[in-house]
Amino acid sequence: MDLPFDFEKPEDSPGFLLWQTTITWQRLIKRGLETFDISHSEFVIMALLLWFKAHHFEATQVLIANWSMLDKMTVSKSLKRLSAQEYVTRREHAKDTRAKHVSLTEKGMKLIIQIVPIVEHIDSQFFAKLDTHETELFKKILAKLL
Repeated sequence: MDLPFDFEKPEDSPGFLLWQTTITWQRLIKRGLETFDISHSEFVIMALLLWFKAHHFEATQVLIANWSMLDKMTVSKSLKRLSAQEYVTRREHAKDTRAKHVSLTEKGMKLIIQIVPIVEHIDSQFFAKLDTHETELFKKILAKLL
């Protein structure tokens, strides 16, 4: 049978390897977040809000979507859930009535400060197979692909 693949074996495909790597890493993160009842997307949003606050960015849903590369619907649904859990607040933007200003509540701040080290530990264990040079090269390659 004549197959349409450019690669002899699946593991020869960079896209397939990236897929497998991403899925494996996401499973580890998901497992680490389970006890906190937040999704990976919700974690990313809360972590960005913490980073934005520390760097004096005015956080909006659009800014969150742009920085996280999550689609607008995922950001919106995640923020609704985080708001219902009282981890974030959303209110009308002072200058742009179409935009929503988003911020962490005190409860959200406490949670994300607790979770970030857990996720960073998972990351460090997952990427520990790479030495320092490989890690820097990997980050450069990923940045170039983006």
